[in-house]
Amino acid sequence: GCAAQHAVGLAGLMGGIHFVGVNAPDEIAELPVLSLLACDTMIPLRQTVARAVVVGSDCLGAEWLAEARRVLLPGRRLVIESEQVAAPAGLKRLALGHGVFVGERR
Repeated sequence: GCAAQHAVGLAGLMGGIHFVGVNAPDEIAELPVLSLLACDTMIPLRQTVARAVVVGSDCLGAEWLAEARRVLLPGRRLVIESEQVAAPAGLKRLALGHGVFVGERR
């Protein structure tokens, strides 16, 4: 979703990392550091492979939050662009504020 807009900025901070944007807005273009995928019901990655996941404010449904947790490695971070969400099952809340929730997969 809209969180794909952060890929370029994050890539500048964390060299060597490849990003995957799922259901990114039309104005987001695929880049050498960003692959774009369109999927209606799931994140097309194997379970527990992602070092971090950012969920945009346009994807706050329980299904997408569960998918974000599913692909996240244990001990790694999930950032949700909203303070109005409860910690999804299997996540420990680390921080809440400035418009984001930050959690860690157990």
